Amino acid sequence: MRALHITPGPGKWGDLSRRVASTLVLLAIGVLLAVAQGAWLRLGMAVISAITFWELAAMTGWKRPARHVTLFGRSRPIALAAIAGVSQAVALTGAPMAWLALAVPILLGLPGAARNDRGTYAIFGTAILLVAYGLVGFRESYGLSFVLWLMGVIIISDTAGYFFGRIIGGPKFWAAVSPKKTWSGTIAGWIGACLLGTVLWLAGMGDRSLVWVSPLVCFAGQMGDIAESWLKRRAGVKDSSNLIPGHGGFMDRFDAVTGAVLATMLIGLVTRLPVVN
Repeated sequence: MRALHITPGPGKWGDLSRRVASTLVLLAIGVLLAVAQGAWLRLGMAVISAITFWELAAMTGWKRPARHVTLFGRSRPIALAAIAGVSQAVALTGAPMAWLALAVPILLGLPGAARNDRGTYAIFGTAILLVAYGLVGFRESYGLSFVLWLMGVIIISDTAGYFFGRIIGGPKFWAAVSPKKTWSGTIAGWIGACLLGTVLWLAGMGDRSLVWVSPLVCFAGQMGDIAESWLKRRAGVKDSSNLIPGHGGFMDRFDAVTGAVLATMLIGLVTRLPVVN
């Protein structure tokens, strides 16, 4: 694995602007899901899938693909991103078996990924596609309030984790992967998510299951953050891309969303999801 060289930031609050950027992106997703419906909503999720796939391709060997791989020529990452976006759009049509289109960019992209990154590419690529697919499903099946609760859990977790982690400090949660994440900040995120679920329940805006589901979703979001940090360290990069000047790429802003949405989808497979009014 290549060494990662990162210039230290200006003090423990040096990455505050990045956290603000993450919150703004999450709010933008909430607005998109609130005002966009039907074809526009599906188009928005397809575009996000394409952009994040382009970043994933760059971090899993597609910048320097094996010489024997000739598919798409010199514009392979862009072509793969376009295929991911179109595949997502097809899957979101709701036609019978249309969801199988999600496998297309995974299967086409595997030969171009670096040999030791093919498993990583397949796992992260599948996660990207499932998250966009799941967000549309949540919006249309469970309503806007459900999606806003989901985004609220992520924002509160990230905010509480950041400030309490910087103020209290203490042991690192997983120093080898995410040197700045502390146990104090991680636990603060759980507590914040639990409080959000409790407040919604007591206010009559949701059922009791929000009390335990919220911190569980919060933890999954934190693991999404950890997973993307691991991917960047493996690739030897600081950010997933420079698409957001000074704040990295889309994957950097969607990492917690990825973990949270996947966990919520999994919970929905084994039990009833919370009702959020």
